[in-house]
Amino acid sequence: MRAVTIRDKQLSVEEHPDPSPGAGEVLVRVRAAGLNGADMLQRRGHYPAPQGAPQDIPGLELAGEVLQAGPGARRFSEGERVMGIVAGGGQAELAVVHERILMPVPEALDWPQAGGVPEVFTTAHDALFTQAGLRSGEHLLVHGGSGGVGTAAIQLGVAAGARVSATVRNPDNRESIGRLGARVLEPEGFAEHGPYDVILELVGAPNLADNVAALNTGGRITVIGIGAGATAELNLALLMAKRGRIHGSTLRARPLEEKALTARAVERSVLPLIQARRVTVPVAASYPLADAEAAYERFAAGGKLGKIVLLME
Repeated sequence: MRAVTIRDKQLSVEEHPDPSPGAGEVLVRVRAAGLNGADMLQRRGHYPAPQGAPQDIPGLELAGEVLQAGPGARRFSEGERVMGIVAGGGQAELAVVHERILMPVPEALDWPQAGGVPEVFTTAHDALFTQAGLRSGEHLLVHGGSGGVGTAAIQLGVAAGARVSATVRNPDNRESIGRLGARVLEPEGFAEHGPYDVILELVGAPNLADNVAALNTGGRITVIGIGAGATAELNLALLMAKRGRIHGSTLRARPLEEKALTARAVERSVLPLIQARRVTVPVAASYPLADAEAAYERFAAGGKLGKIVLLME
């Protein structure tokens, strides 16, 4: 099989041995695989894959068709369309995935959209509802609203009955983000538009002080992105006065049981919204596998609206 390959912080598309499914696993012919910030970090040597995942093939999400089921795997039949998060190895023509992490692909999605669903919608749903406990009527702030997780979080918040605000740096994207149901804010001065019950932090440390200042009493800050920095000074007295909570979260290194729970939550709460077209999957651009370098450059350039997706020929 061919796969995106990282060697000495450089990308190439190389041949690798075809994988075989083990107990409870299925072999997936990958049709589409989304790019994520973790792939950029892994390429630079800052975010190695967990033990047991391919160390040289990036990719945290995929969509494709079941080719073969391993011993004891019974959830899906050959030819079924599936999608899911993986710890690595998603950007390849073939991938082995445990059946409990996979989800059916709704009929409403084409391959580029399906390839961009698992990581961002699982991350957003877990952060907003499982971690932060977002409720109807609360005020949600999404930092970095035009990215994949940002657009997913905005739509899930709106669907849950929350009042949603989002910071968007690129002026060209603000109208589109507004159509998703968010009040669009410039990154500078967002605190003036609070207070916020839940803040989804996708940018990083520079926002921390204003996040705490703008938090409502009993508010929650969930940090899932630190691209702009990981270290900041925290006013603990103000956090205490707000009776606030700051929570950090990642998906990649979680054990199988926890990842399976996130997949079932998305199946119950998100896939019906996608099938009913109440939420959309914005795809900024798609590239063939052979043009992986161009896809990574487009992601790194920033300013995109939605997902960058690799398509397997």
